[in-house]
Amino acid sequence: MAEKIDAYVNENRERFIEELKELMRFPSISAQSKHDGDTRACAEWLVAHFQKLGLEASLVDAGGQPIVRAQAKGKSAKRVMVYGHYDVQPEDPLDQWQTPPFEPTIKNGIIYGRGSTDDKGQVFAHVKAVESLLKTDGELPCEVLFLLEGEEESGGDALARYVRQAKDELKPDVVVVSDSTMYDEKTPAITYGLRGMAGFEFTVKGPDRDVHSGAYGGGIANPAMVVAQIMAACVAPDGKILIPHFYDDVAPLEPWEAESMAKLAFDDQAFVGELNVARPHGEAGFGTLERIWMRPTFEINGIYGGYTAEGAKTIIPASATVKVSARLVPHQDPSRIAKLIAEHIRSVCPDTVRLEMSDFAMCPPVLFDVNDPTFRAAQEALRQGFGAESVFIRCGGSIPVVSTFVEQLGCPVLLMGLGLDSDGPHSPNEHFSLDSFIKGTKAAAHLLRTI
Repeated sequence: MAEKIDAYVNENRERFIEELKELMRFPSISAQSKHDGDTRACAEWLVAHFQKLGLEASLVDAGGQPIVRAQAKGKSAKRVMVYGHYDVQPEDPLDQWQTPPFEPTIKNGIIYGRGSTDDKGQVFAHVKAVESLLKTDGELPCEVLFLLEGEEESGGDALARYVRQAKDELKPDVVVVSDSTMYDEKTPAITYGLRGMAGFEFTVKGPDRDVHSGAYGGGIANPAMVVAQIMAACVAPDGKILIPHFYDDVAPLEPWEAESMAKLAFDDQAFVGELNVARPHGEAGFGTLERIWMRPTFEINGIYGGYTAEGAKTIIPASATVKVSARLVPHQDPSRIAKLIAEHIRSVCPDTVRLEMSDFAMCPPVLFDVNDPTFRAAQEALRQGFGAESVFIRCGGSIPVVSTFVEQLGCPVLLMGLGLDSDGPHSPNEHFSLDSFIKGTKAAAHLLRTI
């Protein structure tokens, strides 16, 4: 059976790619209301495509952009839910694209265009996997349910709201997500852990207007300076977070994790070389992979205040604002960390200024048991699809919808990424390996047979 599936995928490779191009041509930019019509048209195209394959498909209105829901029965009652998103990031800055962002272009086995890897190419591999199974066996080995959202890139909550409302009806045995990455171009991976996040901004206010630094300098507090001092009191130069009790719940690595990570032979110089950075930086006593996957962080995302245009303007600014995010690891409670951060900032902020702090946006970390049979089935599926052994990795980022699935559906969530960080998601010249697309399609088909 496996050979029949692989043969079907190979025989239909060019058609699959042409259909992916059709999907990518929709400028389904959910963050821009001028593209609402394009986003809906993309959702309708997907519904029609699913129906053509024989699935029951429709649009679900849960507020915001529509959710594409498609499902088909299978030989067993086990239900696999495939999640993905059909919306994409804006194409800006347009002048940095080497090919048109919404006219897919293939060069050297790579397809270029917005949404190629994030997430149209990855989720479409699962669509073609279902087609391949139906065409070779006449039915699916298990029940499959697709939920594809249209506002992942704009922070909408329609899908989360729908999952909460419909959880008693959805009831999947496992959720499969391909919106992440492989370890490298030759090594497929299963992501078993995601960092959470607590993000906020605060503003330090001084005089009621910008004032002359000669007339007032030395006599009043400078809000921009105060912001810098507060931030310096939060993180040491080596990256260690100075907020009291911040690390209390951080668990050490399991021995198998340390051993597995060592086998990956991560290349620090290649890592910094991609970014034109001189050398790695971070919390002392930890390697780069551990820092970006398994340790918490505290980052300034943006800081502004005072005069920033060309030339000099000698003032003390009326205010300064900083946007901050903390990445959290399993066992850290975002609510508790948010409280610790707020208390520390208030404690170090002098009474010579006024402090205004926004509410925190929070997402919990997640960690899955790699010994779950679902993960072992995925290892075998990836081996069959890619012809290589997969590895278990963690991800330094956060995927809020995964937390929703865990909390509301109570089943394993399998993060089986097919792209690469270097594919440029959210960046100009986003791209996706067609080799990964085809091998990912085979792996997704084998997963439904083995799960």
